[in-house]
Amino acid sequence: MKLTGLFIISALALASCTSKPATNVNDDKASPIVGTWKLVAAVTVTKGDTVKDYPVPNQEMLKVLNATHFAFMRHDLSKGKGKDATYTAGGGTYDFKGDKYTEHLAYLNAREWEGRSFDFTVQFKGDTLIQKGIEKIDSLNINHEIIETYVKQK
Repeated sequence: MKLTGLFIISALALASCTSKPATNVNDDKASPIVGTWKLVAAVTVTKGDTVKDYPVPNQEMLKVLNATHFAFMRHDLSKGKGKDATYTAGGGTYDFKGDKYTEHLAYLNAREWEGRSFDFTVQFKGDTLIQKGIEKIDSLNINHEIIETYVKQK
């Protein structure tokens, strides 16, 4: 009888213990921007002239965002072979509030872009992210607007 009573008390004590559920920084509910995004369209506007930059045949690009950092990778689909071989990668931290998104670029294979911040406005339409903003670097004579459209990957 004593053993049964001890078992019941132990079971009740154990059942009354609660633990915090694990939080996942990649939980889409935390922020709509968190996830993996595939670039589907991009244009650059310079002094009123619009140039379609993407899609490019034989290339793909992904942008990955977690709770604090972003990274992007763009490469050719021919594994670096041929005249159109390309690879671009970069990343850093970001700020996101409302529709304002700022990238703080810490890494890029075009090293002269590193250490700069770029402000964007973002808009979400279902699984689509539209990112618009100005990239301006006076020392490189860069001053253009970019408009990029991404689709969230599952």
